[in-house]
Amino acid sequence: MAKHADVVTVVTSKLWKRLLPLVLVVAVAATAIEAKSAGAFFRQASPASKPAEQLYLQLQSVALDPSRVFEIRQASLDYDQLHITMDHGTIAFTGDVEGQVTGAFFEGDGEVLVIPPDQAERASMTLFTGAAILEDRFETAYFRFNDDTFAQLRPYLRDAANPGDFVTKWNETSRNLAASDALRLFMTFSKNLPPGNGAGTSGGGGEQAQSPDRFLHARLQSARLGIFDLFYDSTSAEQISIGQQKPSEGVNYYNVWAQFAAGSTSRTQAAESIAIQSYEIDAQVTPPTELEATARLRIEVLHGGGRALLFELSRYLKVRAVNSGKQSLEYIQNQALEGTQLARRGNDLVAVVFPEELRQGQKLDLTFTYGGDVLSEAGGGLLYVGARGTWYPNRGMAAGTFDLRFRYPAGWTLLATGKRVTGDDAESPAAQTSAQKFSRWVTDVRIPIAGFNLGKYSKAEAHAGNTLIATYAAAGVERTFPKASEQVILVPRVPPLPQPQQSVTSPQVPLSPARNAQVVADAAARAVRFYTERFGAFPYGTLNLTQMPGPLSQGWPGLIFLSSYSFLTPEERSRLHLSPVDEVLSQQVTAHETAHQWWGDLVFWHGYRDQWMSEGLANYCSLMMLESQNPLGFARVMERYREDLMHKNKNGALLKDAGPVTLGTRLFSSEFPDGYEAISYGRGTWLFHMLRHILDDTPEHGPHSTISANPQQEPFVRALLRVRDRYAGKPITTRELMQALAEDLPPAARYENHRSLDWFYENWVNGTAIPRLELEGVKFTPRERSVQVTGTILQKDAPKSLVTSVPLWAQLAGGKRVFVERVFADGPESAFRLTAPVGTRKLLIDPEQTVLTAR
Repeated sequence: MAKHADVVTVVTSKLWKRLLPLVLVVAVAATAIEAKSAGAFFRQASPASKPAEQLYLQLQSVALDPSRVFEIRQASLDYDQLHITMDHGTIAFTGDVEGQVTGAFFEGDGEVLVIPPDQAERASMTLFTGAAILEDRFETAYFRFNDDTFAQLRPYLRDAANPGDFVTKWNETSRNLAASDALRLFMTFSKNLPPGNGAGTSGGGGEQAQSPDRFLHARLQSARLGIFDLFYDSTSAEQISIGQQKPSEGVNYYNVWAQFAAGSTSRTQAAESIAIQSYEIDAQVTPPTELEATARLRIEVLHGGGRALLFELSRYLKVRAVNSGKQSLEYIQNQALEGTQLARRGNDLVAVVFPEELRQGQKLDLTFTYGGDVLSEAGGGLLYVGARGTWYPNRGMAAGTFDLRFRYPAGWTLLATGKRVTGDDAESPAAQTSAQKFSRWVTDVRIPIAGFNLGKYSKAEAHAGNTLIATYAAAGVERTFPKASEQVILVPRVPPLPQPQQSVTSPQVPLSPARNAQVVADAAARAVRFYTERFGAFPYGTLNLTQMPGPLSQGWPGLIFLSSYSFLTPEERSRLHLSPVDEVLSQQVTAHETAHQWWGDLVFWHGYRDQWMSEGLANYCSLMMLESQNPLGFARVMERYREDLMHKNKNGALLKDAGPVTLGTRLFSSEFPDGYEAISYGRGTWLFHMLRHILDDTPEHGPHSTISANPQQEPFVRALLRVRDRYAGKPITTRELMQALAEDLPPAARYENHRSLDWFYENWVNGTAIPRLELEGVKFTPRERSVQVTGTILQKDAPKSLVTSVPLWAQLAGGKRVFVERVFADGPESAFRLTAPVGTRKLLIDPEQTVLTAR
């Protein structure tokens, strides 16, 4: 699953449930998009009379209308918490598309006002603009909309002098910018297309009321902030989005300043319009680059009324036909826009148009025929699929079953998600030829994404109970593997990435991952046994690990792409001269990716604000395993994560202030290029460490007690087992995870006597604080069989509202330490009174380092 290492890939289809707002709003919100880059589209060869294609072409190239140029005064556009005022200036509207005006360009004097609703969004706005609210003057504005904006502005319009000059000045700019919103507007206006010849579908239920569809894109230019974008999209769970493209050190970033639900709308995921029940994919793989495939999708319509559906498919794959039953459907394949997140991850969108409105309950069978050069040959007998999550048409993390059939040349080994079927006729020896091989892979359970890998591998096996673990590695490494004198990054991004202290020296013996495949298989087997004891049976029956070119690793259901670097022996790693912490991290990659089989694959996230859970929890589970074997190594890794969060960027800002974990891939910005890794992994890991101890630490059993020899009796582990049972094969939100963990809160860990972790979510998950904790005014009063201790906990360098569960320990004679209890620090100063053992000489704050605090 494209989620563990590559931020470019992490900003991915896995945000699909918010496809229109996040792909067509945030991702398409690039500045200065030229027609030659945004206007290139792949469409099926077809007569020019095709209505969907005509509509789309009009929307992506609409120009300003010389007869609609006006002077404008004291006019406003109001979209809940987004307010745009044009005090005075000139505005020109576009020509009609299907009888409706969809755009305008303004020059003059205007003002924008947006007030983010919560502290996290205000802090994000401050990071990029220097102010908690957006209140700025602008000089020019491009508008694109799908509603009656033109009619609303009519009362404020007067005929302009020299309209031709204005159109000449701004028409080319407007046409270039029109392309970026064409597909979003197409999804609105496709409902007005004339009906086709027959439905080509079957089934169907009653109609239902449609949600409003109101869209605005405003690209503003101000003297203070430059060019930036504002979006309002009523179909999104977070209707308002504000951002700006900004280059930094040769990289173009898209900084999302703020994104939130408008008005009183709750922040929930937008409802999916369809559910994909199953995929059947027949693929011909022809090394080194070619894939030809037919994908059959079985779909149920959940919310009717639309005429078009969007699917993701790599831009390197060209759709040749889309059919519903025997009927050919019109489609539009939109090339990724330069400079956007969409382009950086190399994905594309395909809009499929139906001959009539879809109906709730309707059953669809869609067949896509497509192909292209989507594979890359890395040398050393290694291929890789660049579009690992988009080699078939999909809608992101919507789980379904998969039946995958591959044909490929003899001499290669193909591994895919699912269980390999060996009993049908096609798998019989007669079906295999000297030149061609066949394999079929079927999933027993619904999974969110499927993939495959191809190579000339040797195989090594290990077992964890009834689970077979197989490692497939090539005899050599990829041609780009570092040579002598080259600086390298050793491991996939289980942050922070180890930085070699000096250049790699050439090994005396050529590197051979196949020679070390058994070691990797054994490591994965140990991880599977550890996780199975705690989180239940391995979800997929078998686990295949395949060598993957490059420094990145990724874990998919039943299939792990493991970097060639992970096959290095200790002796080979020693040539990188890693620090002790980096050496520990380099050995954690296999365990980290294996943990994703439970957290990220079996239980996956709901939206971009929840993605941190997959990375943080998988990483922490791998560190739980490390802690059981190497406590000192565990402590060093946790300290490294703390140190990374306290690093400063080029402007002197602390990395921790890039934002809370709930900003997800928004943390990847020009201000903090490493923000996503350090916070989603580093802070995310610390949050789960804190939660584990909040649940486990009790005066009766001491800190972090397993209570019995059965690891599943540990409260934290027991809570995660409950999460697995409830959400297997489903997405989970951060709120739902907090609620599940709160069910195991011991009485002493309940803030204000509530069995709730709302305080933890608001202060720690949705916050950025790393406080300094100190004791003040501690007094010891001996009792007959105990010592009464009073004092005050100080929280420094933290928000005044911060609530922290603070573990307090007693130090006895001889230096022995005893856990006493946890006390809630609520604000800058919190008085406490507790009972400590006889002989207590000193009170200590968190000597075991279970709270993320500044040192």
